[in-house]
Amino acid sequence: MHFTLKAVFAQLATVALLATSVAASPVAASVVTDAELDNWLATTDAKLTFVSDFDNNPLADRAALNTRVVYCNRRTNNVCGGDCTVYNGNSKCLNAPDTQCLSATTNVGFCDRAGCGGSCNQYSSCGTRLDNGFCYTPGTRSINVPFT
Repeated sequence: MHFTLKAVFAQLATVALLATSVAASPVAASVVTDAELDNWLATTDAKLTFVSDFDNNPLADRAALNTRVVYCNRRTNNVCGGDCTVYNGNSKCLNAPDTQCLSATTNVGFCDRAGCGGSCNQYSSCGTRLDNGFCYTPGTRSINVPFT
């Protein structure tokens, strides 16, 4: 087998380019699974309040997948906790004042004004990820849960 210096440099450059491309690619944010959320609920010491929308949502029976959202009022380093609300339902704008962090089983929007207005962002494009799939969301006043 005969190697030329030019071929070796070309191969090294290709490997370096591929390694740089992989390292520079952004990591896609993803929602948490039901199992991951169940584990967090079973092991957290946060004060939990459970709410659902099954009794007064006429679309609940048509929903292919309910969305569960956990939103809490405290963040300590990379941990979300404190007083947390666990919503299980579909297609709703949640009033969520004092929210500091949240997690969800589908992509939700979080907004800095009540009524899902003002400046809104998506959970899937979270800027600061916390432990257990939570997103740091200071200033959140409402959460837009989509119909799934």
